[in-house]
Amino acid sequence: MTELEIGGPAPDFTLRDQFGQDITLSSYRGSKAVALVFYPAAFSGVCTGEMATIRARLDEFMTFDTEVLAISCDPTYSLRAFADAEGLNFPLLSDFWPHGAVTSAYGVFDETKGKPRRSTYVVDRQGLVRWSVHNPSPEGRDLDELLAQLRAAV
Repeated sequence: MTELEIGGPAPDFTLRDQFGQDITLSSYRGSKAVALVFYPAAFSGVCTGEMATIRARLDEFMTFDTEVLAISCDPTYSLRAFADAEGLNFPLLSDFWPHGAVTSAYGVFDETKGKPRRSTYVVDRQGLVRWSVHNPSPEGRDLDELLAQLRAAV
């Protein structure tokens, strides 16, 4: 895994969300810090729990000029079904085609499994990487730490 440099520029991208809308990372530049939450697969046990916890705490993420973008290699239709089934009201982005291109740019694509590793990046308002963490696949993220890092990036 190639780690992005802390303080270096975050690779820009445009991906489709669960509603088929294009979301571009650089569109947040100058206004919001962004948490990029890479997760292996919609509907899987740990990922479903993590996304539900983010949903339950979304007001904490949105109170200080931040955005949460969850990224997997699932197709948009699967992400829409996942969002509808779990009541997820934040962007779920599809890195389906070209398969894993954005995930690879962030150094978190698992070539043997064809999906992202469980990784998180915080990108500040200037578009610079301020923090990252890479969790083992069965281990969920520490959202308290993520919130603290987002607040520090604003």
